[in-house]
Amino acid sequence: MEMDAGDTMMRTMRRREAVKGNMFEGERALVLTAILGFVLALLCQAWVWMYGADVSPKGNIANAVSFNAALGLFLLSTAAIVPQSLMGRKRKAVFRWSYIMLALYCYFAETVQNFRGVNPRFVKGGTPFDVTVGSVFAFVALLLILFYLFLAAHYFRRQVYTLHPELTVGIRYAMIAIVISFAAGIWISENQGRIVGDHGNIIWLHGLGFHALQALPIVGWLAGRASLSARVRMLGVHAAGLAFLLGLLAMGWQTYLGRSVLELSGITLLVSGCFLASLAAGVIVLRSVPRAALFGKSSASGRGASPQKMNGL
Repeated sequence: MEMDAGDTMMRTMRRREAVKGNMFEGERALVLTAILGFVLALLCQAWVWMYGADVSPKGNIANAVSFNAALGLFLLSTAAIVPQSLMGRKRKAVFRWSYIMLALYCYFAETVQNFRGVNPRFVKGGTPFDVTVGSVFAFVALLLILFYLFLAAHYFRRQVYTLHPELTVGIRYAMIAIVISFAAGIWISENQGRIVGDHGNIIWLHGLGFHALQALPIVGWLAGRASLSARVRMLGVHAAGLAFLLGLLAMGWQTYLGRSVLELSGITLLVSGCFLASLAAGVIVLRSVPRAALFGKSSASGRGASPQKMNGL
């Protein structure tokens, strides 16, 4: 029994050492793929400055700018949190290289087709090549969702929560927000466009949900270093996450009604209030982090070993 307990403790310590490390650790290829998206966005933006965005008949280089930059940021943010997933080396490799290949195809389809004057998502009256690229693009988008759900599932494991409770809860909320964004992307496809009703625009919901991947894990990371009680630290992460999700759901309802998220209404005020509350929770957590701990060792180090004392998501 003593040897079993010792082996368990050693395994736990090895896991802790494996994931206490640095963001982006082991994800150089994914980071480089993200940087490629930023480079493509800059090149496309330079073209827009020199020649304009429209390419006859239906291409729009400005769309390639926003898409490449957004995908690059998404990949970079993902690379930052993959080391905390506790995935094994083989699983990480499967996720990493699958996502890299899928992302490269997305860069190709979005950039090349817009320069050819073709909307890569909704091809009407195009050549067989255009139809094939659009059909594969839709299939690739589905695979991007499935592989990301594979990654997201790992953050809902007890072992991951035990090692980094606050950070893990922040990532969990971000993953839920990303699922909402994926659903909005499917909505755009089924709707054959981003416009709903008179003024509803699904792209706001689709885009903003992905930014949870930058915002909420940071709140969790900061909470792990805050000089607060475990309960208050976790409360801050939950407040930021729940407010962000409620804001997304309210925005989705406003869009479903065919109304602009910028118009003055009760729902718009609710959306604004939710995101401001999420921001405020993050600021409160930040102000509670000692300067010495901001870039140093987590003030909560070692406390993650007793998850039963804290409520997870």
